[in-house]
Amino acid sequence: MLIDPRTFDDRRENALIQSDEESPALTQEFIVANRMGIHARVAAQIVKVACRFESEVFIAKSEVAANAKSILDVMSLFCPFGSKVFITARGPDAAQALSALAALFQTKFGEP
Repeated sequence: MLIDPRTFDDRRENALIQSDEESPALTQEFIVANRMGIHARVAAQIVKVACRFESEVFIAKSEVAANAKSILDVMSLFCPFGSKVFITARGPDAAQALSALAALFQTKFGEP
């Protein structure tokens, strides 16, 4: 049986859209507690952890959201010491992604 590639692509696209819509987004608030805030090394740590997961991960501050899997996006947020940020994850391993990122924030990214 041959499958028309156009029909197959449409089915696959619809399945991807439905699966994204069905998975709830999990959001958690964090306070940047390290003295230097989110700088290049810290941004790299966030990206490294976020990239380990299949879920979409975003970090937001003051209604500006950035893809947590992009170092340029993360660094574009101005997040000094004491900033309040929200991390949102959506996908099959969203809870694990939030948990791993929470560990980074709780340990102040290994900084004082």
